[in-house]
Amino acid sequence: MNRFGAFREWLFSALGLHVVGFGLLAVATLVLGTRVVLDWRATSASSVDAMAGRQSNLRLLELQTAPLRGLDKKVDLSRTQIAEFYTKRIPPSYSGIAERLGELSTKAPVRLSRVQYTQAPGSGDLTEIRMDAGLSGDYPAIMRFVNGLERSQTFFVIRAMALTGQQSGTVNLRLQMSTWLRPADAAAQPADVSADSAATPAPAGEGR
Repeated sequence: MNRFGAFREWLFSALGLHVVGFGLLAVATLVLGTRVVLDWRATSASSVDAMAGRQSNLRLLELQTAPLRGLDKKVDLSRTQIAEFYTKRIPPSYSGIAERLGELSTKAPVRLSRVQYTQAPGSGDLTEIRMDAGLSGDYPAIMRFVNGLERSQTFFVIRAMALTGQQSGTVNLRLQMSTWLRPADAAAQPADVSADSAATPAPAGEGR
């Protein structure tokens, strides 16, 4: 019997068939194992990339939402501060404005006259009250009155100042300024009100 015949006989024997089957199984196992390893590496890389992407998105969301943290407390604080500002610095009425101006003119002392009040249109939550007033007095007293306006707890904003004359040490000043009233308080008076609140000057040494 030649070698080919012997191999063929061995191949189709029980032992040969077992050997061939084992070899095929080993090759299939190797191929499948290689495929599993390659797929696992690809899946791991995708998972790492996805995780990194999620972490980046999370950090971005944290940065975007950081200003909103404690927003309810900030809103409450803002409302409290606004209410305090309205209570302390917004006059309650035209008479409140006139009273404060009278106090400042007496303390300076200056003569305050020709005060004209005009409501500004479209003022919003608060109504702007514009005032055009005439002042007369010596220069230091005029400056004390202006400084008193700027430092007053009642909220005044000086818009313009212009000297209208000077005689014997007395300075005449035209002063334009603004304050604000709540709309309901502003509606209690006509839009234009003229008042001559000539305050009697205090003695020359007072308030200096």
